[in-house]
Amino acid sequence: MLAETALRVAKRFAWPLTPERARGLADSLPSWRPFPDTNPALERLVSAGYRLGILSNVDDDLLAGTLRHLTVPFDLLVTAQQVRSYKPAAAHFETARRRIGESRWLHAAQSHFHDVVPCRALGVRVAWVNRKREPPRSEVHPDFEVLNLSDLAARLDASSG
Repeated sequence: MLAETALRVAKRFAWPLTPERARGLADSLPSWRPFPDTNPALERLVSAGYRLGILSNVDDDLLAGTLRHLTVPFDLLVTAQQVRSYKPAAAHFETARRRIGESRWLHAAQSHFHDVVPCRALGVRVAWVNRKREPPRSEVHPDFEVLNLSDLAARLDASSG
């Protein structure tokens, strides 16, 4: 999908772009390192007994590349490839809800548009990881907002204790 989008944009602006070069962004994803706070925060959450999952707008193979940089196991993985759609469509969240069952869950994510808005529409609790300190782009508000995953882990630790 990323390559196809790159090709369409290039065509629209009359930029020369070969199909091989159009794959550049997708090919680079597995080498992207997580934010410095990510692994320590995830380790803290796992140590506190939280089960973790990922709802991702990428295919399984690209997520596998990302997982190599993370230091904890995930109990739930839902990808665009599996649900055949992209967030903000509801399929990721509905699939997660089915797989999780009756357990309570909190969705934590950085994208207000792709995650906060659909979560609120579906009644899913959501924490907005607002690393960029952006204002909300709609009247839809998360259950709470944090600046990074360290703040999320601290908040969840404090609320469980």
